Amino acid sequence: MQTSLIDTCKKTIVCLAISTMAGIGMNACKSTEKKVDDTTYKDVPFWQEYHEAYPISSNAEENDVRSITVDKAQNVWAATASGVFMKKANESGWTAMQDEVDKGPAFAVEVDTEGNVWLGTWNGIYRYQNSQLEKIAGATAPVSAICVAKEGVYALGPHGIWLFDGKVFNKPQAGKEGYHQLPRSIRDVISDNQGGLWIASDVGLYHTSANETKFFRNRDKVSSGYIKGIALDSNQNLWAGGLGGVSIIQNDVKLKEITTQQGLPSVFVTCIDNAPDGTLWVGTEQGLVRYKPHGSNADSTYSMLFSRRWLLDDHVKDIAFDANGNAWVATPKGISSIKKRQMTLAQKNDYFMDVLMKRHIREPWIAGQCHLRIPGDTTSWQPEDDDNDGEYTGNYLAMEAFRYAATKNPEAKENARKAFGFLKLLQEVTDTEGFFARTIVPSSWTSVHDGNRTFSPRQLADELVKEPRFKPVEERWHKSKDGKWLWKGDTSSDEMCGHMFGYFFYYELVADEAEKAIIRTHVARIVDYLIAHNFNFVDIDGKPTRWSVWSPEQLNRDPEWAPDQYQNSMEMLAFLKFAHYITKNDKYQQHYERLIKEEHYLDNMAQVPNQNKAWFIYFDTMLQAYLYPILLKCETDPERLAFYQKHLDEWFERRKVDHNPLINFIYCYASGKKTEVNNSVEFLVDTPLDLVDWHIDHTKREDIQLVRNIVLDELQVSKLPPAIIRKTVRWDKNPWDARGGDPQVEREPVFWLLPYWMGRYTNMIQ
Repeated sequence: MQTSLIDTCKKTIVCLAISTMAGIGMNACKSTEKKVDDTTYKDVPFWQEYHEAYPISSNAEENDVRSITVDKAQNVWAATASGVFMKKANESGWTAMQDEVDKGPAFAVEVDTEGNVWLGTWNGIYRYQNSQLEKIAGATAPVSAICVAKEGVYALGPHGIWLFDGKVFNKPQAGKEGYHQLPRSIRDVISDNQGGLWIASDVGLYHTSANETKFFRNRDKVSSGYIKGIALDSNQNLWAGGLGGVSIIQNDVKLKEITTQQGLPSVFVTCIDNAPDGTLWVGTEQGLVRYKPHGSNADSTYSMLFSRRWLLDDHVKDIAFDANGNAWVATPKGISSIKKRQMTLAQKNDYFMDVLMKRHIREPWIAGQCHLRIPGDTTSWQPEDDDNDGEYTGNYLAMEAFRYAATKNPEAKENARKAFGFLKLLQEVTDTEGFFARTIVPSSWTSVHDGNRTFSPRQLADELVKEPRFKPVEERWHKSKDGKWLWKGDTSSDEMCGHMFGYFFYYELVADEAEKAIIRTHVARIVDYLIAHNFNFVDIDGKPTRWSVWSPEQLNRDPEWAPDQYQNSMEMLAFLKFAHYITKNDKYQQHYERLIKEEHYLDNMAQVPNQNKAWFIYFDTMLQAYLYPILLKCETDPERLAFYQKHLDEWFERRKVDHNPLINFIYCYASGKKTEVNNSVEFLVDTPLDLVDWHIDHTKREDIQLVRNIVLDELQVSKLPPAIIRKTVRWDKNPWDARGGDPQVEREPVFWLLPYWMGRYTNMIQ
């Protein structure tokens, strides 16, 4: 259980967004008029959700929960394969409610109008009253379902139906056809509030009363003959779900069906319950879906929760709600609670900043992910290195720059200074004229990613055939001259882009004149190093790194570099233009002009939209995003400026479908236009506070299609997942990705903080 997240939630106003509809997610904004237009958003409180996990024990049978209820004291009751357990309010532990003699399979728990708790088990029915558990006579065991109605408490099971008379259970009084030929495979029972009962069974939907019994099995009456869960909505329409979907029934007439076409992730519907706010929660074997019905039909708006981020198991067996509207979800691995509270984006920022500083800033000021020794348990965190520490600290540097520019908070300025200091150290630690490392770790560390290794001739031959550009790096980690650090070489092109992105905004928004002078010297040193090595980033072995190649000899004349020709041409133009912009040294402009006029780098860049789809990776999108602000803000030539603006506009039109707030706000900053605020804020609202990289697998869902039309070599989904059911975000990752995740990683929240502060700085988030 993620105790640190839970504790923080209790101490601050934090919670994850109720995204009341997958693909819309901004229902709260619509209902409270949070949107002014698509250029401005006023930050007001919205509902957010978070997950707390309550496994009963390490015993599989005790965790296999079949039924759940919450009593008037907010105690949670669970009927499991091993007996009945109770968790007191504000406690996390569970207590067995039966002695060893009576302990065994339990099937139902229910609370009556007086606050008594009823237990349906393998050997009969029990009542928990005045802290005493009492077995009630009359009903023939086992009791598989309990229903509380105006007329009293019903007990049902394979042997019949009984009604409690205050002392014992008796067969209910009935006419000739009352309670006649009822099914024995009873799965759920509810009162119709008029003296009758609706019964879900494996052989259809039944309605029974003292006067008559009717059944519904045909397709024109009910979608499924195998009914697992039933509930009445606020319009008194019956929702009946089972194998195949959900039927919405009014006056014995089926009004509508809900299937995988309307958001069910699986045809195996397992339960239905009505939340206090009128939302219908539908459990399936692949997660939860929530529907908000309107009028006599179910609205098409819905939201889904699945994966270990939200549920201990995706197979939902039962749902109950407490007095505060929190949902308690029974699964085969214990109970999940979906809780909610109000917060604003500003409060969410405070929460994420707290997590960032506690677990994601490591010495000497690196913003990165952390390792969880126990999967999913953030209390077991420890720092770890990452290939992209430099790039993502560049993102963090940009975030602090926008935070400072928006608030003038001296803490933001100091943090930005420290982040820049780390990035500068990455160059200094290599003891070269301009090469910088991917990352550093203290030399005392005994475990790092991508440790040093050797390649046998056979291995090398195999790698070179697979990829002729492959560079065998055997000594990837080096000790600094002062012995304090281990630094990682073979620095990539995305690191260079991320560095320049951070430097640009630090220079523009934060640095004073003394600091600007340091930035000029540092950037010039790197770009001079590139120029000296024919625009390649040469490692200490005297050879270009595997990915940092910008030379015309490779990009324009080596066929193996064709996949990178357009993208890398754009990158080098941005590096040279930035160096000229801050130093005013004409040599950078001269190289820039030469690459454009003699080596056609601008023509290459123009072909970015026409890159062969087989070579496209989603990360290219973000590298381009890093460069546009530099090109648009540093260029002065009207013709080229118009080219860059057109290039940006066309790129942005292609990327709107991603609803990526960082892309959106970068576009707004670089272009001076304001747009796509609603989609950006939807993501910011919808993002979970849970930053564990839980494994997400959309391939098991039946409500979407699997495609390869975004990135050809990745399996993706046809519908963009909202943030609540997406892998934990890093913007280099494809948001359409169908599966993946590593619960031993907690991601740094800069992915959220950077677009938030860009929105604040541009006054698009007020």
